Amino acid sequence: MELEKKLELLADVMDLEVAELKKYINAPLADLDGWDSVAVLSFIVMLDEKFGKSIKGEDVRALVTVQDALNLMNKD
Repeated sequence: MELEKKLELLADVMDLEVAELKKYINAPLADLDGWDSVAVLSFIVMLDEKFGKSIKGEDVRALVTVQDALNLMNKD
């Protein structure tokens, strides 16, 4: 999947614009207003539905940057 599509999916989860998310690709997720408990749950569901991935809480807690979240969005 192309980076742009991944950014769209992640921006949707975080209720942000893609352009805004691109500015913060190497920023800590914790610094973004859109990364809250609802976004985390939505991210987990999106990973399952779009990528067939099941992740654990420890996987989510290990995410530091937006890029880390994008990296999880690769099909294995």
